[in-house]
Amino acid sequence: MKKAQNTLPTDVAALQEMVLKLREQNQALNAKNQRLTEMFRLAQQKRFGKSSDTFGGQGELFNEAEEIVEQADEADADGSETITYTRRKKRAEKIADDIPRERVIHDIADEDKFCDCCEHPLHQIGEDTNEKIEFIPAQIKVIVNVRPKYACKACEQQGIHNRIKQAPVPPSIIPKGYATPSLISQIITSKYQYGLPLYRLESMFAQYGIELCWQTMSKWMIKSGNIFEILYDMMRRILLEQPVIFSDDTTVKVVGDNKAKSYMWLYGCGADSPAGKIVDSDIPNIVLFDYNSGRGGQVIVDYLDGYDGYMHADGYPGYHKTQATIVGCWAHARRKFTDAQKAMGKNKSGKINWAINHIKKLYRVETLIKDKTIDERYHIRQEQSLPLLNEFKTWLIQSKSQVLGQTDLSDAIQYCLNQWEKLERYTLDGRLSIDNNRAERSIKPFVNGRKAWLFSQTAKGAKASAILYSIVESAKANGLVPYDYITHLLEAFTQPEPDIEQLLPWNVKLGDGL
Repeated sequence: MKKAQNTLPTDVAALQEMVLKLREQNQALNAKNQRLTEMFRLAQQKRFGKSSDTFGGQGELFNEAEEIVEQADEADADGSETITYTRRKKRAEKIADDIPRERVIHDIADEDKFCDCCEHPLHQIGEDTNEKIEFIPAQIKVIVNVRPKYACKACEQQGIHNRIKQAPVPPSIIPKGYATPSLISQIITSKYQYGLPLYRLESMFAQYGIELCWQTMSKWMIKSGNIFEILYDMMRRILLEQPVIFSDDTTVKVVGDNKAKSYMWLYGCGADSPAGKIVDSDIPNIVLFDYNSGRGGQVIVDYLDGYDGYMHADGYPGYHKTQATIVGCWAHARRKFTDAQKAMGKNKSGKINWAINHIKKLYRVETLIKDKTIDERYHIRQEQSLPLLNEFKTWLIQSKSQVLGQTDLSDAIQYCLNQWEKLERYTLDGRLSIDNNRAERSIKPFVNGRKAWLFSQTAKGAKASAILYSIVESAKANGLVPYDYITHLLEAFTQPEPDIEQLLPWNVKLGDGL
């Protein structure tokens, strides 16, 4: 049997060069294997693990069953963590004072209202009460508008039959339809506030004896969007006059659109509610949605129409084409490190823990100043946040050269360095926020609703949905009940010349006459 020929070089220098090349190839393969392992672990965590990495009171939406909250304190010098547990305090049920009360007396019999020992009559010394909630299902009634006709018998005898008097047709939001403001408001809030698809509403109305097909309701939604467009345009104009706004976007599937993905953009200003406003800030609470089939930077440029104030946004490059001064989001930066932490699995990384805990220190400053004035917020950030930011930037520069290969940690470090100017910009003005969570919370109702109705049939329907989502979310941001507000709007728009400015969600006074 012929022996295999030895092809290895006999020269020592050549062998050393071959070993070095093999070592480099092995390091590259190890780095690639580590990257793929991290991607696999992160994908597993996103598919099967907890999806929220927020902190400071922003827990998961459906984490209702848990009573124990695990909190990780700052990492020790060796990278280890001290785990503490706090038990959630049960939230007491509360019933609004303006809900009607019906007193039901549970009294003893009249013959028992005598003393057992001396048989003298008893007198009442007080009472014990407890409240129970009685739920009454929705009631539907049909308004039959009757308009009597009147004619003159004398004229009829003379052959004149066209002199008939009759009251004018009552104003209606849908002149030739069954819809009333209350019915349309119920449909709008059911879909755009609570995420119920129209076909489910069709089934719900059928239980009450009303055959109302989803196609008809869809036409009503488009009609309502057209009616509210004048109010939407005024809110957009006011939005672009504000010194600080925020923006975000998400995908939406439109069947009638040729593109696989279309986009719903979000623009807004102010706080989540009137109670959350920064002291001394007069920025109104506005939340506006805008449908567009594309995601190019020109879409944002066209909507902002030359806006040159501050805008909170993520790292999407399209925002750079605008004239706005972009303020970075520390929630996105932190998420990069938490993703790297999840990708590491059981392998501990002191660098990742240090970064996450250092970002927590920045957020602790924000908790401290949340009820401060604009000037106070600015000065405290200058004194406390800026040194922390400088320390973090120094760590990023040092760590970049220490972390080898392309990993989630290296990506997180590079993201922060690329976005650094925008990430530290929030310290320049007390009206600015440390992150863009305000926008993410505002777009969440649309994302949740999309899980139920999945897609829009046409671009026209998607545009109407953008306007209706804007009305609902702006009402919520101003502490209004969307159903009451939309009913009020629809009633007002049946009038010849409604005062649009007085219908803005921060100006409207529900319950007043139109």
